[in-house]
Amino acid sequence: MTAEELWEKSGLTGTYEAWSFAEAQDKLADLVKQKIKTATCSAYDLYLINHEPLPKVEDFSIILDSKEEAVCIIKTTRVYVTEFKNVSGDHAFKEGEGDRTLSYWRKVHESFLKNELASVNKVFNGNTKVVCEEFEVVY
Repeated sequence: MTAEELWEKSGLTGTYEAWSFAEAQDKLADLVKQKIKTATCSAYDLYLINHEPLPKVEDFSIILDSKEEAVCIIKTTRVYVTEFKNVSGDHAFKEGEGDRTLSYWRKVHESFLKNELASVNKVFNGNTKVVCEEFEVVY
């Protein structure tokens, strides 16, 4: 099903963005659909470089899988910017990946963020700002 078809079927109104996770799209989309993954994060610098607005509370998103099929609709419930070193164990748990610990989260996200930032000639360190987003499945 396409994003447009899912949106129409849901009966929700307003606007939405359709997107997939940068890595492991199917696995992460499934974790969201199962309501295990209720948070995500991204590099703050990428929003600045790409002149993109940060997510906002009440935003709707349609999560896509690797085939660009619509999996579910989420609504953003919280957004904040913090340094990588200050991301909490609570946020790591909400990301729903691996054993859901902060140490696992840091290991995986450090590697991911290093690669993402290197692609735009930026360097990752513990002070790198990340955008943390929490959400709920609404359809």
